[in-house]
Amino acid sequence: MTASEDIKLVISQIKNEAELFQALAIREVVFIEEQHVPETIERDTEDARAYHLLVFAEGHAIGTGRLVVLPSAPKGEKGTWGQIGRMAVLQSHRKHGVGNLLLGELEGEARRRGLTGVLVHSQLYALGFYERHGYRTVGAVFMEAGIEHVEAHKRLDRS
Repeated sequence: MTASEDIKLVISQIKNEAELFQALAIREVVFIEEQHVPETIERDTEDARAYHLLVFAEGHAIGTGRLVVLPSAPKGEKGTWGQIGRMAVLQSHRKHGVGNLLLGELEGEARRRGLTGVLVHSQLYALGFYERHGYRTVGAVFMEAGIEHVEAHKRLDRS
């Protein structure tokens, strides 16, 4: 897939430990180094059961994200829901459509799994990105890893 005229992007499911380490390295740069999220918060037990993606540009891993199926639906919702998270793109490749590609692929996997909807914990500065993709905020702003977030939901169609 091509996100811009000059950069060819390839997205794929993480298949082995080496690729997972590439994803964790991207997350370390974006979340731990840039945003000062403590490593003990950024790394969690969900990584072991999550569906992970990597985005490559010219053979180099430049973005990642994950989908976790939730044990129960969010408050006020029914069905089986997932949470999209740990979406991170290296600074040198932001604004090239990588986030759009990641989110679309993660939502696609959620649909393939028959999920009713997905939620995100969006940092406030990124909320507009999710709203453009059909997410609606639920509840008040809260602190997560020392950063203001808001929960946003999206019901999925079965297409």
